[in-house]
Amino acid sequence: MATSSSAIESDATFNSFYCEVKQIEKQDAVLTSAQQIERLLRPGATYRNLNPFEVLQIDPDLPVQDLKKKYKRMSILVHPDKNPDDRERAQTAFDIINKAYKALEDENTRKKCMDVVEEAKFKVDSAIADKRKKLKKEGRKDAAVDEDDPDKYKRAIQVQTMKLFADMERKRKELETRDQEERKRKREAEIEEEENKKAQKEWNKNFEESREGRVTSWQNFKAGKTSKKAKLGKPLGFRPPKLKPEQR
Repeated sequence: MATSSSAIESDATFNSFYCEVKQIEKQDAVLTSAQQIERLLRPGATYRNLNPFEVLQIDPDLPVQDLKKKYKRMSILVHPDKNPDDRERAQTAFDIINKAYKALEDENTRKKCMDVVEEAKFKVDSAIADKRKKLKKEGRKDAAVDEDDPDKYKRAIQVQTMKLFADMERKRKELETRDQEERKRKREAEIEEEENKKAQKEWNKNFEESREGRVTSWQNFKAGKTSKKAKLGKPLGFRPPKLKPEQR
């Protein structure tokens, strides 16, 4: 049976895609598709993934053009089509990578991320300076610290950066919660005010509708009271019995 041209093109696309993935795995020498998905979704990764540099496994000073290349390689590795047996988790990992890339691709959000990294460096450098002072006070002439090792220094900055991103997210959630509670409180107050206005309007309506009846009832009451007073107040007089003539 002849094979359709669309099927051939589909097979060719898949083979090209598969070869590209294998090439990326070999070039990066980091993690396979399954390992990348596991890295992004493992327990505790939620806060790690707040750091876009950590998600994309890049240095903060990586040029934008290289950032795009790294994003393309990683997005292909975790793409759902590449992981048909784990499509749902692959889609989640793919979304995480997309979010991180968008944060670094945009000039404004990238600057904010870089500000976080700079703050992390400042905190690490301050902590190192405090360690050196303490060692000198203890009589250590060399005052060497673990962070003198470039790899450990880099790792310390990465850890501090992750903490700062996590702290920012915590504050964002707290602010969001307060805003939601404030909006809820205002809405409840608005509903209460609307209900009070509605009740007052209904009372006024009923009051006006019953006005004529109340006036008529009062007039009837007054008329009846006056008539009763008139009857009770009419002078009856005193009538002595008639005297019979004396008989002798």
